[in-house]
Amino acid sequence: MKQGRQMPLNALRVFEAVSRLMSFTRAGEELGMTQTAVSYQVKQLEGLLGELLFRRRPRRIELTEAGERLMPKVGEAFALLEEAMAAARTAVDEQLVISTTPTFAAHWLARRIGNFQLGAPHIAVRLITDNAPMDFSRDPGDVAIRFGKGDWPGLVAHHLMEVECAPMLSPTLLDWVKPLDSPRDLLKCKIIDPGDPWWRLWFDAAGVPDADLEGRQRNLFGSQTLEASSAIAGHGVAILTPAFYREELASGRLVMPFDLVCSDQSAYWLVYPESRRSQPKIRAFRDWLLQDIERHPL
Repeated sequence: MKQGRQMPLNALRVFEAVSRLMSFTRAGEELGMTQTAVSYQVKQLEGLLGELLFRRRPRRIELTEAGERLMPKVGEAFALLEEAMAAARTAVDEQLVISTTPTFAAHWLARRIGNFQLGAPHIAVRLITDNAPMDFSRDPGDVAIRFGKGDWPGLVAHHLMEVECAPMLSPTLLDWVKPLDSPRDLLKCKIIDPGDPWWRLWFDAAGVPDADLEGRQRNLFGSQTLEASSAIAGHGVAILTPAFYREELASGRLVMPFDLVCSDQSAYWLVYPESRRSQPKIRAFRDWLLQDIERHPL
């Protein structure tokens, strides 16, 4: 016979409450059951064991010898189950899993998440970096930081920051291809990922709608961080978010040859399912993130 059929957990839970309180009525009140339902569960258990567990006396009950043997073990078992559940809840509450893009993680979140942990030392943070949107019904994670328009059904979305783009290259490459008198001159350079829609957006805004991008070889690096590294090494021109590369621009490792910056109206958003909006760890991270971005905008 299967193990599960020999373990009547509901009846054992009722027995534990009755034996602890020594009252069918009080056990029913604690468990949200009628006295009749409590009696039925006890009788079911007695039938399975083949022994009486209680003696019914006028205005009181007593444990039988079989009940006395069963009571401490059942109480101990349910105490262990409650302890295990509490430990599991604590583990979930104490870890916050954040899914975000590699670029946002490297150039903003990883540099500032320590400030969140100073204010919430009981919450451990785990970062998952992926450019693919997170599926909350399938993928591990509590919250996500996504790039887009903020129109994801079923998700709470908090606007974090607008994102702009502009071409950047190394000073070494700039010296080699000079002069760059107009945006069209960038086409003399190797374009890092010419299939990136930001390139077409930028060239159109720069008055070069006929830029020959389609026939160029694509290099798919998967993140701005890697594209920037390639640009810094002098391997081509990358289209990047200036706010993420202030240090590189200030130090001269990257050069923005034209002042024109563009945006496709996309932004970064903090998102999570509607059903999670009241979780303390999510509220704590949301409040910190929105306040920190307000104080230190890109």
